[in-house]
Amino acid sequence: MQEESRTATVQPDELTARFEEHRRELTAYSYRMLASSFEAEDAVQETFIRAWRGYDRFEGRAALRSWLYRIATNVCLDMLDGRERRARPMDLGPSREPIVSNLNTLPEVTWIEPMPTGLLVPDGDPAEVAVARETIKLAFVAALQHLPPRQRAVLVLCEVLRWQATEVAELLETSVASVNSALQRARATLAQTGDAGDATAADLGPEDRELLARYVKAFEAYDMEALTSLIEEDAKQSMPPFDLWLRGRDDILTWWFGPGIGCSGSRVVPAISANGSPAFGQYKPTDDGGYEPWALQVLEIEDGRIVEFTFFLDTDTVFPLFGLPLQFDG
Repeated sequence: MQEESRTATVQPDELTARFEEHRRELTAYSYRMLASSFEAEDAVQETFIRAWRGYDRFEGRAALRSWLYRIATNVCLDMLDGRERRARPMDLGPSREPIVSNLNTLPEVTWIEPMPTGLLVPDGDPAEVAVARETIKLAFVAALQHLPPRQRAVLVLCEVLRWQATEVAELLETSVASVNSALQRARATLAQTGDAGDATAADLGPEDRELLARYVKAFEAYDMEALTSLIEEDAKQSMPPFDLWLRGRDDILTWWFGPGIGCSGSRVVPAISANGSPAFGQYKPTDDGGYEPWALQVLEIEDGRIVEFTFFLDTDTVFPLFGLPLQFDG
């Protein structure tokens, strides 16, 4: 009899330790499926609860890791049943003019949530780390949400985690032909969204870190000339929970120096990486001379320029997740 089937000899601490070995990868998997940091953590907790309850029926016929993925998949599919997909503002409509009247707030459940990179990306082989970082990028996670839930599971298991079609078919209790068909359709859908993920993400190099330092200095000074030199001409900006998004450096700076002028004088504090990208906590000046939390800024960099800004404005939720204080004295 295999060791994992001898439930009577497995102590609670030992079983908990076995489960915890897989927490990070299960969190990453659930996050790609659900696009919500908090729902992903809830899904992993529910996975462990179901595993605890069902462990006496686990006979070691499959590896513990595969069994946990089966449970996690079912948990995620249950959570996604009948629910609208989460999205980014650019998924909901075209960019619009940078004016206040175009601001519309949508409910929290509409939006993809950011996630600290360290909770998702494993240590180890640099190639595997690069794949993990690329496949948690906000754009890639958003692209996944265009897929029906089972197709989403197939694509993540096959393309991201590199499972064999036979393994995925066993996990989903379907045929290899069905898995291959779902994978083909999922690839086609992702190709249409324009972000299939190329697994080329890497740690920031010295030039990128220098670029970010220049950005922080320019943003805090609200130096339009310096900011213009750092932002790509066709860059994008979004500000969940607002559905307005902007395309082009001119529109972004028109917003910053127009409706967004209240951000002048902000302080920008480095945060832990979000979704494989650099992140900062922005604290906006208040009338009494202090600062208030305003946004988690997540930046995308390509070829020495900033190509995308995502400002997550729900600071009460995201700042604690990223270790940022809700009070700032300057």
